[in-house]
Amino acid sequence: MDNDAQTSDIERSRTVTWEDPLIGAALAKTMSGLEYIRALIDGTVPPPPIVNLMRMRPVAAEVGKVTFTCDPDESHYNPIGTVHGGLVCTLLDSVLGCAVQTTLPHGQAYTSLEIKVNYLRPVMADTGQLTAVGIVTKPGSRAAFAEGTVHDSSGKLVATASSTLLVFPL
Repeated sequence: MDNDAQTSDIERSRTVTWEDPLIGAALAKTMSGLEYIRALIDGTVPPPPIVNLMRMRPVAAEVGKVTFTCDPDESHYNPIGTVHGGLVCTLLDSVLGCAVQTTLPHGQAYTSLEIKVNYLRPVMADTGQLTAVGIVTKPGSRAAFAEGTVHDSSGKLVATASSTLLVFPL
C-alpha cells in the first residue's frame, strides 16, 4: 500500500466537549488573577471552551508569568498544509493575557488591545507539543504590557509576540 492510501485510511474526526463557560467567568470575579489561573491549572475551575478546542492548557503560573502547552494536530491545518498561524497567535494571546491576569487583584480584569506576532518557523502535526510562556514586562492599573515565546518539542523557537492589554474594573 502506498503512502496516499495509508493516509486516506486514517479516521479524521474530533469531538470537543466543554463545561458551561459562565461557571469559570463567575468564579474569576471572586479571586485574584493568580488564584484564578492556578485554579484552572489544578482543575478546581473549569477551563474556558477555547482551551479544549485548541488543545492547549495552562501548566504553570506565578505573578507575571504563565506557561501553556498545546498539542497541534491536522485539524489545525491551513490550506497550505501547515498548522494555521492563528493557533500559534491564539496560544500567545492566551499566555500574554493570563500572565497579565496573574498581576491583577480581585475585581480587576483585562482584554487585549493589540498583539504583534513574529512567526519564525512552520508548525506541523508532527512538530510535537508546543510550549508557550508569557511574561509581563510592565504591569499597570490601566494598561499592561507582555511578551511571549513559543517553542516546539525540540526546543526550537517557533514564534514570539508582544502585546498591550487594557486593565479595567469588573
